[in-house]
Amino acid sequence: MVIPRRSAAELRLMRRAGQVVAEMHERIRAAIRPGVTTGELDRIGREVLERRGASSNFLGYHGYPAVICVSVNEVVVHGIPGGRRLEEGDLVAVDCGAIVEGWHGDAAFTAPVGTVDEESRRLVAAVDAALAAAVAAMVAGHRLGDVSHAVERVIEGAGFGIVRDYCGHGIGRMMHERPDVPNFGKPGRGPKLQPGNVLAIEPMAVAGAEDVVTLADGWTVVTIDGRRSAHAEHTVVVTDHGPEILTRC
Repeated sequence: MVIPRRSAAELRLMRRAGQVVAEMHERIRAAIRPGVTTGELDRIGREVLERRGASSNFLGYHGYPAVICVSVNEVVVHGIPGGRRLEEGDLVAVDCGAIVEGWHGDAAFTAPVGTVDEESRRLVAAVDAALAAAVAAMVAGHRLGDVSHAVERVIEGAGFGIVRDYCGHGIGRMMHERPDVPNFGKPGRGPKLQPGNVLAIEPMAVAGAEDVVTLADGWTVVTIDGRRSAHAEHTVVVTDHGPEILTRC
């Protein structure tokens, strides 16, 4: 399999989409506090998209009803925003994206609500470190398995489990493109990375069992044992000078 290579003109548009996502993250992160509803966080995302003249790649995707996913505590991914109020000690993961002139950006972060327990702090630190290690592995000449292995090494090294049912992905004209980017794997395997390759890398870690289940709404994915989860993601391009994160301010 050959991973698509984006042109300079295409990357300029992906950078613009990425910067819209970065602003959504910045504004939403600043609003996270006890008492705020997950629906209020979604409204902030909508305001950024409207002001920046971008569209959402989440809203309407297979019928999804919002512009962000808000996943609290045991929710791994795809939590639907609504009337739930955040409480002191919660962990909240926010995943969102944007489209600019047909090109996509996608990113996620997990943040504490007020003061959280030590295990939750370590869990967030582990997914953030795993994302950083995977980004660092996105160097021309490395292979896709090197990226996946970097995530696995960091999360398991921190003593946490990996959500194996969900993964990162290629991104470009569509939000989800080939290849899949698993959060586990062997180094030196898979297609070779080249300048212009763009991947959305998204480690997901759990404090307990790695198995997950989808709730009756058809979207909300939770840990099977009710233990906490954390999720981080960036859209990243391989360049001649190393990796460039498109979804960071």
